[in-house]
Amino acid sequence: MTTKATGPATDTTHPGGKCDPPAEHHLCMPEDARKRASRRLAIARGHLESVRKSLDDPDVYCIDVLRQLKAVQGALEGAAGVVMRGHLEAHVVAAHERGDEKRIVDELMELFKYT
Repeated sequence: MTTKATGPATDTTHPGGKCDPPAEHHLCMPEDARKRASRRLAIARGHLESVRKSLDDPDVYCIDVLRQLKAVQGALEGAAGVVMRGHLEAHVVAAHERGDEKRIVDELMELFKYT
């Protein structure tokens, strides 16, 4: 689900203060959050590949697979936490400052339906 902000297309967390394309009036993810989330997803990918490869072994122990799956889940949850923190720090504060709390709360409540 893509939501668009009702405020200006500027975001002071980004160099130049604008998101691409500015005509869409969306808020960009802070660069630091994007980089940290990407690193965590790379870790998740590595864990997931280990799980997939281990399933090729007919002697694989179920508990080992479950541990690896738990590691994948942890890496994904870590990435989600990084993105959520970036959103809260960059965009929720801005929504409050422009008096748009209801929209941002509705957006977050919709998100939490799926978690």
